[in-house]
Amino acid sequence: MIARSAVAHPARVSAVLLSLAVTWIHVKDQGGFPGDKMPHYVGVGYYLLEAAGVLCAVLLLAARRGSAGRAGWLLAAGVGLGPLLGYVLSRGPGLPGYSDDKGQWTEPLGVASLVVEGVLLAVALGALVADSRVSASGRNGATAATSADSVTSENDSLAPR
Repeated sequence: MIARSAVAHPARVSAVLLSLAVTWIHVKDQGGFPGDKMPHYVGVGYYLLEAAGVLCAVLLLAARRGSAGRAGWLLAAGVGLGPLLGYVLSRGPGLPGYSDDKGQWTEPLGVASLVVEGVLLAVALGALVADSRVSASGRNGATAATSADSVTSENDSLAPR
C-alpha cells in the first residue's frame, strides 16, 4: 500500500510552480542565463537560488513522505525566505559593492518576486506544520496501536484453552 502524502496535492503543485516562478524571475532579473549581475557574489547568489528553486521543485514532485519530502518543504521555505531577505538588504542598507537596487522598493519585477516568495514561504511553512502534526499523530497512534496489540496478545495468553 502506498502511503499518501501528509500534505495535500494542490499545496505541493503550488509550491512546485512557485519555486519555478522564483527561479524564472531571478533568471529574468539577471538578464538571462548566464546573466551579468555584479559584483560576482551577487551573481553567484542568483545561481544558487536558481539551482535551489529547480531542486526544490524536483524534490517536491518526487518525494512523498519522510525526510525527502521534509527536505523539499524546508528548501521551499528557504527559496521563499532567502530572496525576501536579499530584497530588503539590497534596497535598504545596500550590499557591499552593490547599489543598483538601493532605494528601488517599487520595481515591478521586485514586487512580483516579493509576492511569489511570500506565498511560497507561507505554503511551505503551512506544509511543514501540517506534516509535523500528521507525523506526531501517526507516532501517537502507532504507539497506541502497539500498546493495544500487546495487551490483546497478553490477554490471549491468559485466556483458558
